[in-house]
Amino acid sequence: MVETVLLIVLGFVTALFVWAWIDALIVKRRGLARPRLIELAIGFVTDFFDTLGIGSFAPTTSLFKLFRLVPDERIPGTLNIGHTLPTVLEAVLFIGFTSRAAVEPITLVSLIAAAVLGAWLGAGFVARWPRHYIQIGMGTVLLIAAALFVMKNLNWLPGGGHAHALFGLKLWIGVVANFCLGALMTIGIGLYAPAMMLVALLGMEPAVAFPIMMGSCAFLMPSASIRFIRFDAYSARAALGLTVAGLPGVYLAWRFFQWLPITAVRWLVVVVVVYAAIAMLRSAMVRGRADAVRVKGAGA
Repeated sequence: MVETVLLIVLGFVTALFVWAWIDALIVKRRGLARPRLIELAIGFVTDFFDTLGIGSFAPTTSLFKLFRLVPDERIPGTLNIGHTLPTVLEAVLFIGFTSRAAVEPITLVSLIAAAVLGAWLGAGFVARWPRHYIQIGMGTVLLIAAALFVMKNLNWLPGGGHAHALFGLKLWIGVVANFCLGALMTIGIGLYAPAMMLVALLGMEPAVAFPIMMGSCAFLMPSASIRFIRFDAYSARAALGLTVAGLPGVYLAWRFFQWLPITAVRWLVVVVVVYAAIAMLRSAMVRGRADAVRVKGAGA
């Protein structure tokens, strides 16, 4: 019953996001750039592995940086907007059709609501940040993401317990933590790896991380994305490429490919993510020096 209500509310929130995006792309701009093959390929691959628990934000950021597809300051908005509909599909599949990962309703609703509130507040700040701050923030969170991938591969993260619900202090800890993770989503740090760690630390069964993290992202991303759309803080063509190719990537991964060797994929992702983090931080340092020189010259 609760799962049905969640999916109905998710449908309503998603419809608001779709309406806002269509209004921005077609009604106000009177035109739409067709995604390139590289943007479609990135959308398919990142959302394919996102469905298997890898996460899409860090790999997408790395590929955007590698191929110079999106200006750094527009990457957070592009990630949130472009991956919204594929993530909604993930939530529908894992909440509505994967009973083995069922979560107690109050726990699921509380954690999702906290993540949405965090993202809504966070997006309003990030959408107006200058490029220098975005570069520093994303470079830092990419290094954090790489560290989490390494820890997961080396089995340094807690294994979790058998609970499907949280009560009392543990529930409040989960709510506060998921609020923070929702806010961090808006600067490009994915929620999946931290959510898996949170679930394990709280003694829950690892499988329940999937409806929690996918449900949280599916609800928070439309809300945050509407704010990024309002501030025009994203790349429309790249976001559309992520969406169009990401949807079939999600379904194929969920339906046919849950047997893939995910550990090997994570090691590959670590290499790509570390490269992107270094490139992002280097860009921030170069820009910081240029700004310092400009200020010094103006004061001379």
